[in-house]
Amino acid sequence: MIDVQNDVMAESYNSEAVIANIKSLVDKARSAGTAVVWVQHSDAELVPGSEGWHYVPELVRLESEPLVPKMYGDSFEGTALEEVLAHKGVGKLVVAGAQTDMCIRSTIHGAFARGYDVTLVSDAHTGADLTDWGAPSPELVIVHTNLYWDNQNWDNQKAPGRTASTVETAAVQFAP
Repeated sequence: MIDVQNDVMAESYNSEAVIANIKSLVDKARSAGTAVVWVQHSDAELVPGSEGWHYVPELVRLESEPLVPKMYGDSFEGTALEEVLAHKGVGKLVVAGAQTDMCIRSTIHGAFARGYDVTLVSDAHTGADLTDWGAPSPELVIVHTNLYWDNQNWDNQKAPGRTASTVETAAVQFAP
């Protein structure tokens, strides 16, 4: 779960539905005994310990679930994420969170380049409206990211021995 923090989600598109979908994913993963890893961004606006920096109250991390602090878009860059995943024997990631056009994209590409299978949950990621800076609307950013990451319709996210895909929350199944 990437950066589902108070200030990030306060400015994000369709955040209530996305948070509900992420909560559902977390519940499914826990029920199946699948590792849940939390990633939390810090920077000049997301100051550690501040109210805006904390995860949204709907999502409660268990003590047994790793929390990976980060300072860059790619959740692997300058963090212990790879070590955490190796320790848990993880080779496939199911990714959800915020922001689609920054940390989500950076992380899914970073994971794929490092050899992980990566599934992006198509209705469980979001971002802020950056149209004032020339970006497409958040809804279009989400649609485009889902489109190019979905290897079932497009054959553009391809590498030896790994897969890229998208799936809706309702269809996510974690193996026990």
